[in-house]
Amino acid sequence: MIEKDDSRTMILDGVEVSFTPGETIYEVASRSPGEIPTLCYDKRLDPFGGCRLCVVEVEGVRNPVASCTTPASEGMEVRTSTEAIDEHRRILLELVASENRQIDVDPLRGYASQELTELVDRYEARTGRFEGARSGSSRTDDDNPFILRDYDLCISCYRCVRVCAEEEGDHAINVLNRGFETRISTEFDGSLKDSDCTFCGQCVQTCPTGALGDRKAMRYEGEPGNIEKTRPICPYCGVGCSIDVMTRDDRIIGVQPAMDGPANLGALCIKGQFAYDFVQHPDRLSTPLIRGEDGELHEATWDEALDRAAAGFKEALEKHGAESVYGVASGRAPNEAAYTMQKFIRAGFGTNQIDNCSRA
Repeated sequence: MIEKDDSRTMILDGVEVSFTPGETIYEVASRSPGEIPTLCYDKRLDPFGGCRLCVVEVEGVRNPVASCTTPASEGMEVRTSTEAIDEHRRILLELVASENRQIDVDPLRGYASQELTELVDRYEARTGRFEGARSGSSRTDDDNPFILRDYDLCISCYRCVRVCAEEEGDHAINVLNRGFETRISTEFDGSLKDSDCTFCGQCVQTCPTGALGDRKAMRYEGEPGNIEKTRPICPYCGVGCSIDVMTRDDRIIGVQPAMDGPANLGALCIKGQFAYDFVQHPDRLSTPLIRGEDGELHEATWDEALDRAAAGFKEALEKHGAESVYGVASGRAPNEAAYTMQKFIRAGFGTNQIDNCSRA
């Protein structure tokens, strides 16, 4: 059966491009070499059109339109960058920057924390000509160990509120007040630990200014050396979330979700986001321990530890039978390891008491 081609064409900056009905101008432009700036857009969220940085000129339309909320249409002619549009964006960025305590923040604050900084520099908007009253009030009294609430840097893009509602379904934070008094808050204006927050860190990673920061990663702010990222799979459960482990001089300094991770698409739970200190904790065992005749644990070789474990299994089997043995396999182990584990229990001990921990 021949599938019907539903593609349409439009003119984008003088070049004919194809699109699928339902796509917005911004989505079409994102596949082109040019880049439309935005501060309120996150491709995981419903288009918002709040920051107005993504406005473009459309032939036949009097005023610029927000590209993130305007559907593409057949034959549409769009200009994404003109002298007037660039000046519009520069002034908007100057106004946004005028309300914030600072523009430059450490990238350890979060995945998207450099977006405002990069745009202000790209459009040369560090003029300071609109400096005056500042909006936002930081919650330095929130003593949770995971998320910094530095609202002096908030630009009211609402990405944190929307990702909490649309992606996580928690609705732990929301918008309070209107106009210049607008700010982000929890129910009853309390702390995060007293709200419905699950500390997944999604609000941190989508924040384009660093107003919400990863407190654990920020412990290493200002240290010398480059940050390297390595892409493993989160070890905590069987979902298989992709993460980017940030290291400096072979030391883990933070974890960020992989926005293109096939299993999670940028989402993580509190364990995947923040529970990595065990890797280099000084109390972590680095060698096997076996209990001696004195009743105390002593360091041993792997051969000694495995021989002791095997002897314990054999003794349990001889004294109490196969029903005394129960196996639990890791949900993060590969298929070969899972097969070996069930074979060990079923063939080795003659029991079907085997399970796994593949539960999120």
